[in-house]
Amino acid sequence: MSIYIIGIGGTGAKCVEAIAQLAAIGLFNEQPLKVLFIDADETNGNLNRARSSLSSYQRCYELVSGGDKQQCPWMKTPIESFDLWSPFAEQSFNKELKTFFNYNTLKQNQPTLGNLFDVLYTKEEREANLDVGFRGRPAIGSAVMSQVDLDRLDQEPWGRFIQQIQTDTSSGKNPKVFLCGSIFGGTGASGLPTIARLIDNKLKKINIRDRVQIGCLFALPYFGFSATPDEDPNGIYARSEQFLLNTEAALRYYVTQGQVIFDTVYLLGNENFSTVKFSIGKNDQCNDPHFIELYAGLAARQFLLKPPSQKGAVVLISRKNMGHLTWNDIPEQGEVKPNLVNATRFAYTWLAEIAPELANAKQQGVDRFQRLAPWLTKFFRPAKSQANLPEFSDLKQQEAIGIISNWCENYLRWLTEIHKCTGDSIELFNVSAFDDLNSELKGEELPNLVIGDNRDKSRKSQDTPKKIKERLNPSVVTPPNQGTVGLAKAVYLLCKL
Repeated sequence: MSIYIIGIGGTGAKCVEAIAQLAAIGLFNEQPLKVLFIDADETNGNLNRARSSLSSYQRCYELVSGGDKQQCPWMKTPIESFDLWSPFAEQSFNKELKTFFNYNTLKQNQPTLGNLFDVLYTKEEREANLDVGFRGRPAIGSAVMSQVDLDRLDQEPWGRFIQQIQTDTSSGKNPKVFLCGSIFGGTGASGLPTIARLIDNKLKKINIRDRVQIGCLFALPYFGFSATPDEDPNGIYARSEQFLLNTEAALRYYVTQGQVIFDTVYLLGNENFSTVKFSIGKNDQCNDPHFIELYAGLAARQFLLKPPSQKGAVVLISRKNMGHLTWNDIPEQGEVKPNLVNATRFAYTWLAEIAPELANAKQQGVDRFQRLAPWLTKFFRPAKSQANLPEFSDLKQQEAIGIISNWCENYLRWLTEIHKCTGDSIELFNVSAFDDLNSELKGEELPNLVIGDNRDKSRKSQDTPKKIKERLNPSVVTPPNQGTVGLAKAVYLLCKL
């Protein structure tokens, strides 16, 4: 069963990033996730970050995929990307609302419609450059998005997107489409219902709608900002004081229109608004990950693996204490927590102990360094040895070390930032141990990474990188793996609590 993930706008892109992080640590199955980004702001910082995380994932997946996925769930889910679609894909300049609707021609040939256009949109809205997105105005975004016609849309990726869904249904699969984004800004609020309706209509037209489930995550307000003093108070940009009004209007649409489209809807928001830097758009709009996006990833997981049986179900979640988030607030904790813990301990151990020793071995030479790290020669061939092992100095082995380290840094950085939300105490991991990846990580912090770890002192004292390295052996992995990939998988398995 394939699941098609559509991230709409900046928040949608951040949700996709969270989904990729959870897929990496084994919380999805082995069926492919197929991702599509939608944004009018093609250089949005949140979008760029998500695409970068996805690229890091795909490089690591290509490297380590294979083997027993039940034993080692790391990187078991393939993720394919349709990349980015913009409603302005065929319009490289003059990305203004009036240009998009041929306003001057409309006024001349159909003055009644032109006058209505004047009533609906101010002069500033008509002339605002939309290459930075829809500027927090759902009315602008909805007008643009409503012009999308999947029947006449020749440019990619929509052709492949619909074709792959059709191919899935023809082969007996029941694919799922999951849209995610905010409903309090511009792009998400306008794109979520509009794109979902277009897909719904298209699938009905080709007679496969009854074999495809459509789910949606509506992100309610969870951050806010204030415009800088030099910003025009009458300018066309998103205003956080309008978020609740935008949300109310979007939810009213769902009640009257959306229930016939979506099989399942997830609603996520937060009482405490995290403060983010004001930005109109483009690269400068890059907000840190938030724990709400962790929940978004878990919502996508539930929709894929264990969706509600009732059509039209609306799924909410709450936590025990406002302002605090603990392991007890994580849905399906028995499945989710072990994977998060395993991946975090692995990434930390790799960056604190394994990667530095591999760097030293490269600098000093394997023959000299193996006396300090005898585990090295279990995975790599020493110089002048005839052992049937990969050569440590081989370019592919060295590139693999970099790819794995890059993923570990990306994952720990994301994990750190979801713990630092304004007004909330996130009590999952002691991220102070790795919140500065530019400094030297201390291996002795490994047993203290998980908040609420109730192991006794004796067990914790045995939980050290030294003990892990003593047990390192290719045979830890089934089937036995050698070289950098075998080493990484062995470390991953040995880091399981």
